[in-house]
Amino acid sequence: MLNCIYAMAKKFDLKPLLKAVNPEEAIAFFRQKGFRIGFDYRDVWQQEHQAGFTVAKAMQLDLLAEIRGFVDAAIATGTTLATFQKELMPRLVKRGWWGKKEMADPLTGETKLVQLGSPRRLETIYDTNLATAYSEGQWERIQRNKALFPFLEYVRSASVNPRHTHLAYAGLVLPADAPFWQIHMPIKQWKCKCSVIQHTGRMLEREGLKVGTAPPEVMREMLNKRTGEIMQVPTGVDPAFHYPPGGRRQNLEKMLQDKADAFKSGK
Repeated sequence: MLNCIYAMAKKFDLKPLLKAVNPEEAIAFFRQKGFRIGFDYRDVWQQEHQAGFTVAKAMQLDLLAEIRGFVDAAIATGTTLATFQKELMPRLVKRGWWGKKEMADPLTGETKLVQLGSPRRLETIYDTNLATAYSEGQWERIQRNKALFPFLEYVRSASVNPRHTHLAYAGLVLPADAPFWQIHMPIKQWKCKCSVIQHTGRMLEREGLKVGTAPPEVMREMLNKRTGEIMQVPTGVDPAFHYPPGGRRQNLEKMLQDKADAFKSGK
């Protein structure tokens, strides 16, 4: 209840954060990515996004590279969504990657009528890639500075219709090393605008904040119909975003190699 009351008093807009934060870490995160081609968004799954840039149904590498270039510029220079859409749309139309068209699904061989480029898809590409890049960049900064700023506060977005599962976390303060952040460090759902703020102990005292206790996890079973994988996913987390922050520096390369080996062996 206290968290909900706190949330009403302290809304948070992601845009000022993106303008105020030096984007070096976000740029570095995005530029280290390779390319991952997938027909369905579930073909490139969870932690793979930390190592590969993908756009569902962008099946040619040069097409994927062109879209990536516009996303890179948006992260590096602060391109607005309107400009991103205005400049990229005619290029995609010229390439024929626009509107609805029939394509063969490489997994099933079935020909389907699918949505290629559209203003809404460009918004999703823009929003998701910028949000995740800044989140990963922020996580690197958190890890680098946690000796000086050892606490994180979960701050809700300024959305008119916030997700109630995230609203419950608003105002929650935990140590930066708490397991909670491995699961719930934003961004964890499509179009989520939540974030975190680092604090020192003195800053918490000044703002009247106290270190809390992470709520118990409520899990639900989810199936990736593309891979057949069944997983347990916490409430408030979309399955596509269910992976820990900072994974690209750990065992991501091995994970991708294991997946490639499994594909070759037909498992």
